[in-house]
Amino acid sequence: MKVIVVSGGVISGLGKGITTSSLGRLLKARGIAVTILKIDPYLNVDAGTMNPYQHGEVFVLDDGTEADLDLGNYERFLGQSVNGAHNLTTGKIYRAVIEKERRGDYLGNTVQIIPHVTGEIKRTIREVAQSSGAEVVLVEVGGTVGDIESMPFLEALRELSYEVGEGHMAFVHTTLVPFVGPVGEAKTKPTQHSVRELRAIGIRPTMIVARGPAPLSSDIKAKISLFCDVTPEAVISVPDQAIIYEVPLVLEAQGVGAYLCRLLELPDREPDYRAWKEFLATYRRESATVEVAVVGKYTDLRDAYLSHIEAFHHVQGRLGASVKLTWYDSEDLPRNPGAIARLKRSDAVLVPGGFGSRGIEGKIQSIQIAREQGLPFLGVCYGFQMAAVEFARNVLHLPAANTTEVDPHTPDPVVCLLEDQRAVSELGGTMRLGAQRVTVTPGSKVAQVYGKTELWERHRHRFEINPSYLKRFAEKGLTATAFSVDGRVEALELSGHPFFVGVQYHPEFLSRPEAPHPLYLELVRAALVRQEVRSPVPAPTPGA
Repeated sequence: MKVIVVSGGVISGLGKGITTSSLGRLLKARGIAVTILKIDPYLNVDAGTMNPYQHGEVFVLDDGTEADLDLGNYERFLGQSVNGAHNLTTGKIYRAVIEKERRGDYLGNTVQIIPHVTGEIKRTIREVAQSSGAEVVLVEVGGTVGDIESMPFLEALRELSYEVGEGHMAFVHTTLVPFVGPVGEAKTKPTQHSVRELRAIGIRPTMIVARGPAPLSSDIKAKISLFCDVTPEAVISVPDQAIIYEVPLVLEAQGVGAYLCRLLELPDREPDYRAWKEFLATYRRESATVEVAVVGKYTDLRDAYLSHIEAFHHVQGRLGASVKLTWYDSEDLPRNPGAIARLKRSDAVLVPGGFGSRGIEGKIQSIQIAREQGLPFLGVCYGFQMAAVEFARNVLHLPAANTTEVDPHTPDPVVCLLEDQRAVSELGGTMRLGAQRVTVTPGSKVAQVYGKTELWERHRHRFEINPSYLKRFAEKGLTATAFSVDGRVEALELSGHPFFVGVQYHPEFLSRPEAPHPLYLELVRAALVRQEVRSPVPAPTPGA
């Protein structure tokens, strides 16, 4: 087993996840099988019960695991799926240790952090490596070095380095190198202190990835090398990039791929970045610009909608059209006429998922605008459900129509609780989660977009469209065109509209740089068509 550990220092949010994903991409480009595991030191068993403002979006895996958003980056960079074993939390580890203690697995021993908790951590990492069949396992340690929560994990990784031996493990430390003062001088002290903290734990970094607003000069890199006891070629400068998908090539240009192959005694084959570079070249083309209005309740934190943002990046990398996202707070929208006027001038509207009553009237209002004014529209999960509520209120003339999530006593429960959710009392991991098979009506808009009639898409919801309203919807043009195998409504589309589609599932989780999701592609294509219709190219002047 070969292991690459990525830790972070100074502050969080430096891009450890992007560094880890990019290192995986470097190795995969050389034909080396890799997988990635994220360590989250919080006591939650998973990310499912967290408010997005605390930890960004909850990324759902095929097996239904509600995971940290970094697992989305792993899947997008590697182009491969991971499962729940790849997101390791303190809650999971302690629960497993306590369950073993209750069963008597420890044969009367006093259960301690060392060796029992650290042993469970090492066992999990080995299990992920063996089950995935990967040659290299990348392990990202969440938080920063020095956090009390992460100490058992770092101790386990220190122990693991001795167990696997020389040539089998590398420690990559991501740190901040700020530029301060009137001349923008690079400061290495934060990096020095962070590395000192790591070495005090017993871990000596083999590579330092220095993050900052600008590239590091050779003398600053030499200084970090000297003070942190890392070879000069292993001090890597990763300045801020316009798009995260540039990072693998930034690392490759500094010899990171070849260095890691030498360090871990791996074959250093010629890397293949042809498709990756083609994606980036198309992305930079920006032949046209479309504005997509995103109407949500967590818009103050963009990470709450990270997979949607990346899905539009993937579309830009396929179509060469710049996608500008304009953010609207759904709670503020109904009382802001200026925002409503701006939204009406958009080229398309996306209403993403969410929970609860806050901000739903703004979502409903934005959907009504998109429906009535012919704006291309995509509703995802809660956005899909609100599209049904809006249609019931304004087309079927049922003014009190609602979801029972918001109004349990509504006379028209257009959206209601899933039958198998009625007896659920615990919140964590109890929704309808993960990849589910979806069948699509042949000849429908959704079938045309996908080019097939059977899909596997990821879900995360408790409520569903009430099927008793489907006939009345269809009579007015809103048709259910996709269903789960047990008959639940998975998609609605509006006839006579350029593009008006809502889906119960989360298509954003399956979009990839080299394979953008068809629904986002079609939304932007429809926006481009609308833009051309609104602003036709003037005919050439006769005789010109």
